[in-house]
Amino acid sequence: MSAMNAMTNALSGWGLWIALVGACLGTYFCRAIGVMLSQSINQDSEIFRWLAAVTYAMVSALTIRLIVMPLGLMATVPLWIRILICALSIGVMVSKPTKRLVPALLTGTLLMVGYGIIR
Repeated sequence: MSAMNAMTNALSGWGLWIALVGACLGTYFCRAIGVMLSQSINQDSEIFRWLAAVTYAMVSALTIRLIVMPLGLMATVPLWIRILICALSIGVMVSKPTKRLVPALLTGTLLMVGYGIIR
């Protein structure tokens, strides 16, 4: 019986390695095709503008979900505090958009950590 378990464990280990190698090959194959085709693609085309809009919409939706319906420790922070910290971070970002991304991220992070320490 133990020989059967050992064989099953060995096969499941190989299956995981095969899946990992397959995922890596698929990922890098798609990336290689993208690199080869990048010279012939017009990045200002309508399809790329649509893809950019969809990407921004997905990031926005996930961010709003994280603020309004968080999971884990973030759920213990009251909604009004999460919204206030978000508004303050956006305020830092809007003050000078070209050079305020890192300060805005630091503002939000430090305010949330500060709330956690005070609470």
